[in-house]
Amino acid sequence: MTGATSGIGKEAVQRLAQQRDTRIIVGARGRGRIVPEGAEVFPLDLTSLDSVRAFAANVKKQLKDTAIDVLVLNAAVQTKDNQQQSADGFELMFAVNHLSHYLLARLLWPHMAVSGVMVITTSDTHDPALIPFAPKTLDPYTLANPEKKEWGMRAYAASKLCNLLTARSFAAISKSEGKDISVIAYNPGLTGGTSLTGKPSRFMRILVPLVLRPLSQVVSLFKPPFFVGTPQRAGGTLAALASKEIRLPGGRVYASLVRGKITFPNPSQLAQSDKVRDMLWRESAKIVRLSEK
Repeated sequence: MTGATSGIGKEAVQRLAQQRDTRIIVGARGRGRIVPEGAEVFPLDLTSLDSVRAFAANVKKQLKDTAIDVLVLNAAVQTKDNQQQSADGFELMFAVNHLSHYLLARLLWPHMAVSGVMVITTSDTHDPALIPFAPKTLDPYTLANPEKKEWGMRAYAASKLCNLLTARSFAAISKSEGKDISVIAYNPGLTGGTSLTGKPSRFMRILVPLVLRPLSQVVSLFKPPFFVGTPQRAGGTLAALASKEIRLPGGRVYASLVRGKITFPNPSQLAQSDKVRDMLWRESAKIVRLSEK
């Protein structure tokens, strides 16, 4: 699991750790990260593709012939603009949110149990029908190497579209390989009290529950994506999806938490395009130096 040391992921991993006979491996920067008792932390820096490869090799070495039942790709970053770079020189949000998780999933996929679960955390910001700044086109190379400065939320939303398209690719691969791996793209919705944009200030920790969350309950009656949920609810739903307590309807990949309730809507039209899905897979493979198959 990635993104398990704070926010939604921390809530999810704590619930998963309560299940019997469960071994949990968390990828995080440094072994001092807070995880539930019994969970193992292996070094992983998602800003570096070399670190992703080393983490995947370490996981495979530790597991030996044991299959991976659940793979949760939850980590994400959000920056104020698209000018920060990863260790490999790519735009940071595209690198961390998409490229590193695409690479990690590709490396660990052969070791997944035939009836396992893969959950990739996405966002409803990918959908222009809901969010005005959501992407209407997709150019992976421009996202990786932006030619001009843009508001960070645009790049973030594009990276979340990539997460959803990647989930659809793996769902198609599972079917073509005759496996029964449940691949889920999960939108936890707008969630207060997380560290997505950095450690929240004391002011924000007070403002969110007292002002923003009550206000959002009113606004979300007309604009559901603006409902501010809690890490407990969003993380609990993530754990329920990962453990198959919540199952998606047949043929569905996208699960979305809307005003605290799980729904299974259609993603954006762009996210439903097989042509765009396959293009992203090919171009991502080239960027991370993997074969297309």
